[in-house]
Amino acid sequence: MTLTQLRYLIAIADSDLNITLAAKRVHATQPGISKQLKQLEDELGFQLFSRKGKSLDRITAIGAQIIERARVILTESANIRAFAANQRGEAGGELRIATTHTQARFVLPAAVAGLKQRHPHVSVHLKPSADADVLAQLDRGEADIAIVSSTGTPPASGLVVPLYRWDRSVLVPRAHVLASLQRAPTLAELARYPLVSYESSLQPESSLRRAFAAASLQPQIAITARDADLIKTYVRAGLGVGILAEMALLAEDATDLRVLSADGLLPTCTTWLVLRRDRVLRDYALEFIIALAPHLDSRGLRRALEGSGEERWPQAPHWRDLGVKQTRAAA
Repeated sequence: MTLTQLRYLIAIADSDLNITLAAKRVHATQPGISKQLKQLEDELGFQLFSRKGKSLDRITAIGAQIIERARVILTESANIRAFAANQRGEAGGELRIATTHTQARFVLPAAVAGLKQRHPHVSVHLKPSADADVLAQLDRGEADIAIVSSTGTPPASGLVVPLYRWDRSVLVPRAHVLASLQRAPTLAELARYPLVSYESSLQPESSLRRAFAAASLQPQIAITARDADLIKTYVRAGLGVGILAEMALLAEDATDLRVLSADGLLPTCTTWLVLRRDRVLRDYALEFIIALAPHLDSRGLRRALEGSGEERWPQAPHWRDLGVKQTRAAA
C-alpha cells in the first residue's frame, strides 16, 4: 500500500463516499481514485466499502478500522515532514487557514502580508467558510489553523487559544430614522425594523436570537449573508438595519452610512485560534499566530503544542485595542 492510496481512502470517507468530490479534494481523477481503491482492497484481501451497483454504499466495519489507522499514518507522515523542514530551516511551504469571511476579509490581511514579507516562499491558502464548516476542515486535515468566533464557551476540541474580543455594530443609511440617535438603539427599537445580518442569525442558538428572546422580542431577520460586504450592500439598498462585526467597518463606510454602537446590547464575542494537538506546526505558522495575537507568548504556545506546558492564556484584548497596535506595527 502507498500513502497516496491511504490519502484517497480518507478523501472518499470524508466526501460521504462521493468519489467525484473526493477526486476534487485531492486533485486527482475519478478513475484514478477508483483504481487505487481497488488495488488497496485487493492487497488487503477484503472490501473497505459495501457497494450498490457501481456506487459506494457504506463503510464496512473493518473499513472503518482501516480508515482510523490510515488517518494516524498520514498525520504522522505529515508531522515527520514538518519536523524535518523546521530542522532544515526550509524557507518554503504552505499555510492553510480555515476561517469565516469576516476574519479573512478584515482581520487577516495585515498578518498574512507580514508573513509573506518574512517568508516569500510560503504560499497561504485561505478557506473562508461558514462557522460550522471551519472546524470540520481542521478535523479533516484540510487546514493547519482554524479561526472561529463565539459568544460562549470555546470550541471543544483541539488546542484553543483566545485571540481577541469584539462587539457588534448597528449600521443604517444616513436617512434612516435610527441614524439620528445619539446613543445605542435598544432591542425594542431594532425589533421594529427588518434586520440584515450574518447567516448564523438564522440558527435558534444564535446569540442575536437569544438576546431578543431574553427581552421577549422577536427579531425581523430579512436578509442574511456570510460576507459583511454583502450586509453593507443591502443596508445601502435600504433593505434593513445591518448588524455586523465591528472589525468589518471601514473608514469609507461613514460617507453614506451611520454606525451605532451595540456594546452591551448583544453579547461580546471572542475569536479563537484552534490547532490540532496531533500536528507539528511549521515555524512560520507559529510566527503568523504571534503576529496575529502579539499578547501571546511564543514559548508558552510552543510548549502547549508539544504537550509540555500549561494552557493558561492571558485575557484576550479587545479588538479596538489590538487593532490600534496592529496598525502602528504595520506603519
